[in-house]
Amino acid sequence: MDSLILTIKKSESCLEWKLFGSSGIRGIVNTELTPDLVNKIGIAIVNVSNTQDLLVARDTRVSGLMLENALVSGLTAAGANVKVLGILPTPVLAYLTKHINANTGVMITASHNPPQFNGIKIFDRNGIAYNDKKQNEIEKIIRREKFRLADWQKIGKVEFCDKSNFYTEMILKKVKLRKKWSIIVDPGCGATFNLAPKIFKHLGCQVTSINAHPDGFFTARNPEPNADTLKPLARLVKQLGVDAGFAYDGDGDRIAFIDEQGVFVDFDAVLAAYAASIVKNERGKTIITNVEASMCIEKMVEAQGGKVVRTKVGDVYVTEEIRRQKAVFGGEPCGAWIHPQFHYCPDGILSSVLLLKALENENKTLSEFVAETPRYITLRENIPCRSELKYKIVEKTEENLKSTFSSSLQEFLKIDGLRLTLKDGWILVRASGTEPLIRITVEGEPLKTAKKIMRKGVAVIRKTIERMNK
Repeated sequence: MDSLILTIKKSESCLEWKLFGSSGIRGIVNTELTPDLVNKIGIAIVNVSNTQDLLVARDTRVSGLMLENALVSGLTAAGANVKVLGILPTPVLAYLTKHINANTGVMITASHNPPQFNGIKIFDRNGIAYNDKKQNEIEKIIRREKFRLADWQKIGKVEFCDKSNFYTEMILKKVKLRKKWSIIVDPGCGATFNLAPKIFKHLGCQVTSINAHPDGFFTARNPEPNADTLKPLARLVKQLGVDAGFAYDGDGDRIAFIDEQGVFVDFDAVLAAYAASIVKNERGKTIITNVEASMCIEKMVEAQGGKVVRTKVGDVYVTEEIRRQKAVFGGEPCGAWIHPQFHYCPDGILSSVLLLKALENENKTLSEFVAETPRYITLRENIPCRSELKYKIVEKTEENLKSTFSSSLQEFLKIDGLRLTLKDGWILVRASGTEPLIRITVEGEPLKTAKKIMRKGVAVIRKTIERMNK
C-alpha cells in the first residue's frame, strides 16, 4: 500500500520533508492526511498555479466528502472558482480538466489503497498530473506556510455539477465494437461503479455488474485488483461462460483482466501483448514503460518493429516520456495504461474498451491474445526501511550490488533506483516513492535463477540497513 511521506523537521532546508510521492499525496486520514493539511494544499495549489477555475472530484471513500470540503475551502479562500463534480474516476476528472478548459483539476483519492487512506492528485490544464517541479513548489509554500489569501470580496465561488457525459460521449464517438461481447464488470465499490457498466452497455455489450455500488469501506473486496482479490470474479467468469472480466481499482485508473477461462491475466503479459498490437501496423513506433516492467515487453514490441523506452516508476514520468518521445502508448505493470490519442491519464475504463477493440482486430480471445507473450519468472520483495534512510540506503548499495553481480553484469542504469541487467535476468533496487520501503524486483529464468538473484540482492540491502542503523 502507498502512504504519505511526510517527515517534517523545523529546518526549512531539511531534505527529508516530503509531501508528494510517485503518484500524488497519500496518507492515513486524520493521522497523516488531515483536513487542516488538505486546506493548506488547496491554498497552495492556487498560489502556485494562479488559477481561477478548478475542478474537484473524489472517489467513494468515507473520508472523501470531509476532505472535499476542506480542499474547496482552501481553494476558494485563495480566490479560485471551483466546480465540484462529486464521485468520478480519476481519468474522467483529468479528461474533463482539459475538455471544459479548466485551469486545474484536483482529485481526492488514494487509488488502490485500503479505506483508511486518502490522498490528493493534481492535474494541469492539459489533464496531465503535476510533475516534480510543480509538486516541489506546493511543498515549499506549505513548508514555509507562506499562504496568499484572497480579499474577502474576491473569495471564489462554488458550483456543484455533473460533467461526466462529456467523457462517455468521447468514448462512444471514438470507439465502435462490432461484436456483442459478454463481460463482467467489477468496479469494487469504487469510483467506476456507475460509468463503467453504463459505457459498456452503450457499446452494445452484454454486461453483468458486481460490486457496482459505492461503498467507501470497500466491504466487497480490496480496492487493489490483483490475482488474490479477484478470485470471486474469476470463478464467476468461468461459471457464466462470458468473454472476459474487468476489474478496476478504487479510483479507476487501473484495470485488471480475467480471461474467458476464468484465469487472472498477468499484468506484464497483457501489457506486452497490447503494446505489440498497437505497433503492429505502425512500425518504428515507441512504447513507454517503467524500469519495473518485464523484459517480455521488449520481446513483443521489438518483434513488431517498435521500440521500448523505460522511465521512472510513476504514471507522471511515463506521461512525460510519452510526450517527449511522441510515443503511441505507455503503461506500467500494475494495470495503469495511458492512451495519448485520447488523453494523458491512466484510464481503466478506456483501457478495457480498447482491449476489446484489439481482440476484435486480431480475432482472438483474451487467452489467445496473451498466449504468445514469453513468460519469465518475476519476483518482488519489500524491505521495511525508514523514509529518512531509504534513499541513502539505495545509494550506499550501488558498489556492493555491482560487486555481488560482477560476473554476469551487462548493463547498469540509474533511471529510478539501481537496475542491473544480468546474463540470466535483471534486478532493480529502488526506494518506494510512497512508503517506508525499499522495493526489490527480480526477473530471471528458471525460478531457481530468479530466487538466487533475489537472495543475493536482499542480503546486500539488509546488510547495508544494519550498518546504517548502528
